[in-house]
Amino acid sequence: MQYHRRHILRLAASALTLPAVVRTASAESFPSRPITIYVPFAPGALNDIVARLLSDGMGKALGQPVIVENLAGADGTIATSRVAHTAPDGYTLIVGNWNTQVANGLIYAQQYDIVKDFEPVMLLPAAPMVLVAKKATPATDLKAFIAWLKANPDKASVGTAGVGSPPHMLALLFRKQTGTQFGLIPYRGAGPAMQDVVAGQIDATFITVAPALPQIAAGSIKAFGLTAQQRVAAAPDIPTMAEAGLPNFYFSYWSGLFAPHGTPAEIVRAIGAAAVAAMNAAAIRQKLDAQAFETPPPDRQTAQALAQLQRDEIAKWWPIIKEAGIKAE
Repeated sequence: MQYHRRHILRLAASALTLPAVVRTASAESFPSRPITIYVPFAPGALNDIVARLLSDGMGKALGQPVIVENLAGADGTIATSRVAHTAPDGYTLIVGNWNTQVANGLIYAQQYDIVKDFEPVMLLPAAPMVLVAKKATPATDLKAFIAWLKANPDKASVGTAGVGSPPHMLALLFRKQTGTQFGLIPYRGAGPAMQDVVAGQIDATFITVAPALPQIAAGSIKAFGLTAQQRVAAAPDIPTMAEAGLPNFYFSYWSGLFAPHGTPAEIVRAIGAAAVAAMNAAAIRQKLDAQAFETPPPDRQTAQALAQLQRDEIAKWWPIIKEAGIKAE
């Protein structure tokens, strides 16, 4: 699905409550040069996959190239800081996620505010996670796994992707909601933790669905539940955590497009409209579905939905982070 640049600007203008003729000169001429989207993590990360899938379609819609640039480091805070202090003209954006726009605001000492210094542009596809356990685990489902953990306190080990990572936070939430006790083993990423689950060196971990599917299909590990609100098309046989017996255990590794605070509303709407057009193109949707991403429904493909999600996630996770005393090492 491709849109001419003028059509995208009309889509953006139609969302305004003021007459369409009341638009700034900057919005009328936007964009006049390439746009850069920063990914705050290394190539191949979830943010990177989403940004690269959408960038070509966004570029065609806006009539200017949309360049994806990786700037990793300090769990995303380096790139996030750069964008926060960039001119608010629409030419510099970031694909933020749960780490950069929620957890990092409490874990790291920063020279920017994760809410006040950004303009939400649009909610992007999210990636649910799955609780997997080593093949030799006595349990065959989630209820049995919880019962086994309760019968063997402090004997099991669960891998994380480091302090403050989604697998770490989910393990803390899991302990809290199930009343279980087990050791947490930090790794340099979800991949190495997953490798040790396959090798039987640790008992379990939380990981996004796509990289776990080959091992689940091969029978090398057990899958006990998705952290999604509903099953995903790429793994229809894996139940949600609620279906498996643990209600209200939901987490989606969401991402969103953000601009520096002060970016004109008309430009934010133009960029958002281009992202919507790209995300809903049939070929892109097929690729997202195949990698177990959850594309937000049409009524949530908005800046308002992203802003509300960020507020809700801060309200949910900051108390958990504070209780655990998590700070950057």
